[in-house]
Amino acid sequence: QAPIKATCEDMSCKTGFPEDVHSAVVSRSVHGGQPLLNVRFQSCHGNKKIHFGSSEPEDFRVGEDGVVYAERSFQLSAEPTEFIVSAQDKETQEEWQMRVKLTPEPDFTGPSEKDQKKIEDIVFPWQQYKHNSPLRRQKRDWVIPPINLPENSRGPFPQELVRIRSDRDKSLSLRYSVTGPGADQPPTGIFIINPISGQLSVTKPLDREQIASFHLRAHAVDVNGNQVENPIDIVINVIDMNDNRPEFLHQVWNGTVPEGSKPGTYVMTVTAIDADDPNAQNGMLRYRILSQAPSSPSPNMFTINNETGDIITVAAGLDREKVQQYTLIIQATDMEGNPTYGLSNTATAVITVTDVNDNPPEFTAMTFYGEVPENRVDVIVANLTVTDKDQPHTPAWNAMYRMTGGDPTGRFTILTDPNSNDGLVTVVKPIDFETNRMFVLTVAAENQVPLAKGIQHPPQSTATVSITVIDVNESPYFVPNPKLVRQEEGLLAGNVLATFTAQDPDRYMQQTSLRYSKLSDPANWLKIDPVNGQITTTAVLDRESIYVQNNMYNATFLASDNGIPPMSGTGTLQIYLLDINDNAPQVNPKEATTCETLQPNAINITAVDPDIDPNAGPFAFELPDTPASIKRNWTIVRISGDHAQLSLRIRFLEAGIYDVPIVITDSGNPHASSTSVLKVKVCQCDINGDCTDVDRIVGAGLGTGAIIAILLCIIILLILVLMFVVWMKRRDKERQAKQLLIDPEDDVRDNILKYDEEGGGEEDQDYDLSQLQQPDTVEPDAIKPVGIRRLDERPIHAEPQYPVRSAAPHPGDIGDFINEGLKAADNDPTAPPYDSLLVFDYEGSGSTAGSLSSLNSSSSGGEQDYDYLNDWGPRFKKLADMYGGGDD
Repeated sequence: QAPIKATCEDMSCKTGFPEDVHSAVVSRSVHGGQPLLNVRFQSCHGNKKIHFGSSEPEDFRVGEDGVVYAERSFQLSAEPTEFIVSAQDKETQEEWQMRVKLTPEPDFTGPSEKDQKKIEDIVFPWQQYKHNSPLRRQKRDWVIPPINLPENSRGPFPQELVRIRSDRDKSLSLRYSVTGPGADQPPTGIFIINPISGQLSVTKPLDREQIASFHLRAHAVDVNGNQVENPIDIVINVIDMNDNRPEFLHQVWNGTVPEGSKPGTYVMTVTAIDADDPNAQNGMLRYRILSQAPSSPSPNMFTINNETGDIITVAAGLDREKVQQYTLIIQATDMEGNPTYGLSNTATAVITVTDVNDNPPEFTAMTFYGEVPENRVDVIVANLTVTDKDQPHTPAWNAMYRMTGGDPTGRFTILTDPNSNDGLVTVVKPIDFETNRMFVLTVAAENQVPLAKGIQHPPQSTATVSITVIDVNESPYFVPNPKLVRQEEGLLAGNVLATFTAQDPDRYMQQTSLRYSKLSDPANWLKIDPVNGQITTTAVLDRESIYVQNNMYNATFLASDNGIPPMSGTGTLQIYLLDINDNAPQVNPKEATTCETLQPNAINITAVDPDIDPNAGPFAFELPDTPASIKRNWTIVRISGDHAQLSLRIRFLEAGIYDVPIVITDSGNPHASSTSVLKVKVCQCDINGDCTDVDRIVGAGLGTGAIIAILLCIIILLILVLMFVVWMKRRDKERQAKQLLIDPEDDVRDNILKYDEEGGGEEDQDYDLSQLQQPDTVEPDAIKPVGIRRLDERPIHAEPQYPVRSAAPHPGDIGDFINEGLKAADNDPTAPPYDSLLVFDYEGSGSTAGSLSSLNSSSSGGEQDYDYLNDWGPRFKKLADMYGGGDD
């Protein structure tokens, strides 16, 4: 590019714009915030504050420094764009205007040298004048127009952009520099300037998608660093190149369209973005549909708006039952869809055809059949099946059933199975076979939503349901139930009370008559004849019985038939018992307390009668004539129909317990009276009327039942203590019996014992051992010669009396047995000496004992039972394991 030279000029001082119309050439694509040009405004008084404005504020904005910026991004038309720039003095409100004409560049390449020469600099010169002073040289700011630089330039680098000069470089040695992002601020080093010549250059390719424009400031200083010119703004616009391919926001787009939609129905919108300038052709996208699958019923069922990406239907015939989904390949191309120069990309649009109710439900048969036993409810008697081509489990597929005839009493209902869509005919009210043997229902089926408009099918389907009622054996029933009988109490046993019969509803079954039995009779007053149902009393009816509530006695009876299966029914007989005067009144309470002296402490008593009016109160109270001491000591006064007061007639009565008979008569017809005994406890009282005699109070406070209960508790406690003592003694005795019979230090368990010698070795085997095997063949000592007896034979003496062990000794007796045997052995004169042959007593013929000199514990005693060792306690456990454990 040819360098542009900026110079300073002299001109006369005149406040305002130096020209009425200013023309400038800018790029066709304008970005929001992009500086376009500087307007020149000269003021004779530099301290005045000037405010700039634009007639098109939505498109252009003028800064306080006079730089015109684009307010938004837009594309300039081929015709010049004009607007007014105004300047207003904030103090005097004086205003100046200038027309600005913007002409778009003819292409996207950088301006040629010829074009650059045509660009006119617009600056805000400033000058200072003093009033009535001679004209002085004015100093003008120097600027250059925006520089347009294409992105992705191939160089060579550094590439010269513009040359900055000041008209004072002829007289001074100046140094030039630039500041701002891209120079001395990040990203640094993109732009450099020759400090001597002022040549501004770019060092590497630019990327508009990263930074669309650079705003630099150029400085001119002398060799001492003094500023000789005001800094100027340099705007470098990066011109967009088509170096980015369109990209869809989603690779797969999903949309829906109802079946049967008319042409022109909106389906969905696909969107792609291009990193290039959206206001230039590089970023202007166009859409089109490359393919459609499947291609039925038409290969062009959809179209797309090439600018907005809206997909709409263009053909009729969408039918979900035939094609449920379409797949479209969408292409987006920049350069306004130019297939030669534009870059493109593709995405997939999946369009699902949604279901509408265009198919009504249709019954699979014209007539359905079912049967139901009588008196059954909540039973499914028939399944109604329908078919619907719409999408399952949607309102357009779900069927609703209703009965249009054949069920005037509402005994049936039809529910819908949510899984199979079948209609379930269900019985909701009992059906009597004797009344209705068959039902013929007319039913209709329709969807939850109405059919879509324009569908030729009828909105519903109808069918007939034939239901047969099956006769079953029904329970007999009593009439009436319950049955009320009014009867005076006191009816004696054996009297007929009533006849309570039942009826069998099964008129078409062959079965015998009913049989009756009693099911519930709490007081056991009644019996029923099993054939005719006649009820007879078995005891006296008593209204005052605990089984009678509110004068009503209830008994339940059972009637059974002999059907298959046998059935029975229950009936309740309610007997309302009328009261008669069969109970005499009694006094309440039975015991009372009063003081010895005549004081206002009368005893209040109440008459109690189980009967009811008119056989109860009011009552008459009086004292009997005999004994005479009753009326002499006591007096009674009635205070109401049920209450009276008993008090002392005399001034003093000795403390003690007195039985006062009272005659009470009710108001029945005839009257009933009784003499009740009131036990009165007379005691000494204090001034408050309370008893002070402790002994008498205790005696009066504890009745016979209480004293007996206390004695029983004491006896039970003593028995428990005695049983505990006996149990403790018995446990101590068992514990002692289980201890070892030897000292714990001599315990043989887990100890190595050292025994004395018990023989002379092999020399002891010289004698005849056959005597041990058959001792019955040994000659008696009486017939042996005296001189022939061996020295080691036992002498002839009387046999000592050794203790005999019982067959199953108690573990506690073992110690005594061993001690007695030891004592007898010590005193036995016939005991053999040390190392002599032992002669054992005869143990029975056929002994299996072997030689004692070669003991074999594994064979000896093999047939004996040593299990009793387990009963001797833990100290004999080792022996029990050795001999009582079996073959091992």
